[in-house]
Amino acid sequence: MEIGVDSWVVDQGAGICELARAVEDAGLESLFVVEHTHVPASRRDLLDDPMHSLDSHLLDPFTILGAAAAVTSRLKLGTGACVVVEHDPILLAKQVATIDYLSSGRFLFGVGAGWLIEEMTNHGVEPARRWTLLREQVLAMTTIWTEDEAEFHGEFVDFDPIWLWPKPVQRPHPPVLICGNGASALQRVVDCGDGWMPVVSAEYPLRARLTELDRLCAEAGRDRVPVTAAIFGIDEQLIEQCAQLGVARCVIAPPVGDDMAGLQPFVDRCSRIATSYRG
Repeated sequence: MEIGVDSWVVDQGAGICELARAVEDAGLESLFVVEHTHVPASRRDLLDDPMHSLDSHLLDPFTILGAAAAVTSRLKLGTGACVVVEHDPILLAKQVATIDYLSSGRFLFGVGAGWLIEEMTNHGVEPARRWTLLREQVLAMTTIWTEDEAEFHGEFVDFDPIWLWPKPVQRPHPPVLICGNGASALQRVVDCGDGWMPVVSAEYPLRARLTELDRLCAEAGRDRVPVTAAIFGIDEQLIEQCAQLGVARCVIAPPVGDDMAGLQPFVDRCSRIATSYRG
């Protein structure tokens, strides 16, 4: 099992370049970054939540991953997660392909439909239909990445033949990791994903969800897709449980807003944990 970091990169604390170099130098496999375009002022409750108090300060994920790609050579770089429904799929397809090109094929595309209802409403997204929209956008982007002359005609996404380069370095395209914790997320993973990325806690029924994922994959004629477990903070018992259940990767969220001096002990501890799971 691989170990990585899933970070809230904000305009305070550690910069993306020093963080990316530190994570790579520690021998960790990956660095994922979180996305929110904004936080609606009506959700003042989030200011009191330690995990979300700085969501309005998050930097744009594709801009900072481009910077991270420039200062690393081995580290896998991902979104954990990109709120796809808040993006134009043609522009997003180009952003993903560009990051994969700049990183020489090191990008992992974690995608989600979002949970902050007021945020997605500001983008014109109907919350009840966001997962249907996500599926169609992913299929449209896959078409763009894999066809020289791509066209797509759906309910939400519709375009006549287009030319769009660069194509991703990874073939057929960067892995699409579907984020979501509910039982219904698993069917979406099987339908249009290359992996599953749930947020896992000690209380989360991971074993039961994996059993269901195996059943759905078997019905679709697929092997179990790789699972990336996102964990808030270092919980070695939970990490061990993930390893025993066959999770491919654990990405651990560090404290939000710390400078690099504050984050270095976290990175060092993750490095020691990663060493114990290397084959």
